Amino acid sequence: MADKSFDLVVIGSGPGGYVAAIRAAQLGMKVAIIERDKLGGVCLNWGCIPTKALLRTSEVYTNMKHAEEFGLKAEKISFDIEAIVKRSRGVAGRMEKGIGFLMKKNKIETIMGTARLTGKKGETPTIVVKSDKGEEKVTAKHVIIATGARARTIPAAGLEPDGKFIWTAREAMVPDMMPKSMLVIGSGAIGIEFASFYNAMGADVTVVEMIDRILPAEDKEISDFAHKSFKKQGMNIITSASVEKLDKGKDKVKATIKGKDGKTQEIEVERVVLAIGITGNTENLGLEDIGVKVDRGHIVVNEWLETGVKGVYAIGDVVGAPWLAHKASHEGVICVEKIAGKNDVHPLDVDMIPGCTYCQPQIASVGLTEAQAKDKGYKVKVGRFPFQGNGKAVALGEPEGLVKTVFDEKTGELLGAHMVGAEVTELIQGFGIAKTLEATEEDLFHTIFPHPTLSEMMHESALDAYGKVIHT
Repeated sequence: MADKSFDLVVIGSGPGGYVAAIRAAQLGMKVAIIERDKLGGVCLNWGCIPTKALLRTSEVYTNMKHAEEFGLKAEKISFDIEAIVKRSRGVAGRMEKGIGFLMKKNKIETIMGTARLTGKKGETPTIVVKSDKGEEKVTAKHVIIATGARARTIPAAGLEPDGKFIWTAREAMVPDMMPKSMLVIGSGAIGIEFASFYNAMGADVTVVEMIDRILPAEDKEISDFAHKSFKKQGMNIITSASVEKLDKGKDKVKATIKGKDGKTQEIEVERVVLAIGITGNTENLGLEDIGVKVDRGHIVVNEWLETGVKGVYAIGDVVGAPWLAHKASHEGVICVEKIAGKNDVHPLDVDMIPGCTYCQPQIASVGLTEAQAKDKGYKVKVGRFPFQGNGKAVALGEPEGLVKTVFDEKTGELLGAHMVGAEVTELIQGFGIAKTLEATEEDLFHTIFPHPTLSEMMHESALDAYGKVIHT
C-alpha cells in the first residue's frame, strides 16, 4: 500500500514545477512536489537568478569605470571575486527560501528525494522516492514531470568539462579565481551572458560559434549589431568555426579551432566555458518502464503537455525548446488548468514567448524575425529606431541600440519585435502584450508612450514601418 496519496504530484521544483503546484493548489487539489536538490531548481539556484546577480555586478563595474562621463570621480576601481560570488549565491539562497514559503502558504507537501516512476505500461504510475531516510511510495491521480535540463557536453577530443579548466555554466557561476583569458564555446544566450560578464570584468574573451553569426535565434540585424558592440568592447568572436581539440596544460588550455575553410588556429586560455545547449533530465525516472516516449533527450508531449501515458504529463526544459523559465511556468499553468477541466485554456503559442539575453547591451525579442516572416510568405513592413535618437537613452549614457518591428503589410498585425540596447529585457513585454491582444500598427500608433522613456522607441519603430517616424 502506498504511503501517501495526492491529486497531483509534481517531480521537480523549478519555475515549471513550483508554478504548476501552486496553481493546482489554488484549484483545490491536494498537491505534493518532489525535489532531489534545492527548491527552485536550476533557474533559481544555478541559472536565471544568480547569473543576473553576476551580470548586475559587471554592469555596475562598467559604469564605475566610466564615472568621469557622468561628472563623477571613482579612483582605484577594483573587485573581489569571492565577494561577487558570495552576493550571487546569497541572492539565490534568498529566492530558494521564498519558494519554500510559497509551498507552505499553499499547503503543498514538499518531499525531498529522487523520484522514479513504476507500474504497468500505459497506466498511471506509482512514484518511489528515495532519500537518505530510505524509500517511500507516493500515488497520485496525475503526475507532472518537471525535471528540467542540464548542460550538453561534448564527449570527445578532451572537450569534457572537468570543473577546473573546462567549465559548464555551473562552474562559471562560482569561479574561484578571475581568469585573465577565456574561451566560450557557443554563442546562444548562456554563452553570450558569460562572455559578457567575464569580458566586462577584464578577461580576454574569445567566443567560438559553429554557424555564421552569434545569437543565431535572434533577428540577423540584431545579431550583427550585437556582434559589432561586443567587438568594440574587446571581445574576440570567431564564427563558422568549431573547437576541434582542447589540450590541458599545467595552468592553461590550448584550443585548436577549425574554420569552415579547413584552416586551424590555436589559442591559449586559462579557462573554457561550454555553452553548446542543454539536454533534458530524463534518465533514471523509469520513463521507459511505464511507456513514456523520449526523443533526442526530451520527453514527447502533445499540445496539452500529455505524454501518452494516462495521468502523466511533462513541462518545461525536459520537453524541449525554447528552454526558458517563463515558458515552463506557462506550460505548468496550461497543464494544471487542463487537468482541472477549465474551459478557457489555450495551448502554448511559441510566437508569444519573449526571449531575453542579459548581456551588455541587452537583447530581447518576441515573435517572428524578418527572415522567418518572409519565409512564411508574409509581405512585411519593417520599422527601426536607433537608441541615439532617444533622449532618455542619451541621458542614461546608453546611446547604442536598436528597436526593430516587423508587421504584416496586409493586415497590420505585429509579427515580431526585436531589440538590442539598455533595458530592452524590460521593454519587450510591451510588445508581448501587443501580440497577445492582437494589436495592429494602428493600435500602436494611437497608444500614448510617456516621455522621456526608452519605451518611446517602441512607438517610433512602429511609426517608422509606415513612414511616420518623428525623431529621425
